[in-house]
Amino acid sequence: MENDFPRRKATRLKDFDYSTTGAYFVTVCTTNRRCLLSKIIAPTNGSIVGDGALDVPQVKLTEIGRIAEKHLLASERIQGVRIDRYVIMPNHIHAIIAIKADENDEQVHGTSRAPSPTNKLLPHIVATFKRFCHKEIGQVVFQRSFHDHVIRDYADYDEIAKYIAENPIRWRLDTLYAAE
Repeated sequence: MENDFPRRKATRLKDFDYSTTGAYFVTVCTTNRRCLLSKIIAPTNGSIVGDGALDVPQVKLTEIGRIAEKHLLASERIQGVRIDRYVIMPNHIHAIIAIKADENDEQVHGTSRAPSPTNKLLPHIVATFKRFCHKEIGQVVFQRSFHDHVIRDYADYDEIAKYIAENPIRWRLDTLYAAE
């Protein structure tokens, strides 16, 4: 007997090893895109922020956002993992996660207990991040899965790094925007 449930779209590249050395652009969204992680604060006209740029919005983390940042950065405790760039928006997080296989190029394996079981490192990093956040916060904050993009070359990396840096500026136009 077939069920009437829609088939879930595969979120990972088929046959791609998510433990290989490389950089990955990851987006993790809050459940129902609730704005729990930060507020985007637009400075008053004419004010100078940071390096002298005018009217650049700033990300002000909530308590939940600070917990998320702590556990995102704690991912670097996993051998070969570096959080290269990130931004914590009100209802999602963008990050570039760099993975470096060990000297023997042995693959580092993740977990088969993740919501989308795999023995690869990237899903393990994200699942561990979410699990620690949910435990400390005391409730489920993030959606079941995550979006990833394998960064192919330096130009791709530069484009994504720019996207992450400019995300607060484009917040009101973002497809993940929800009225705060």
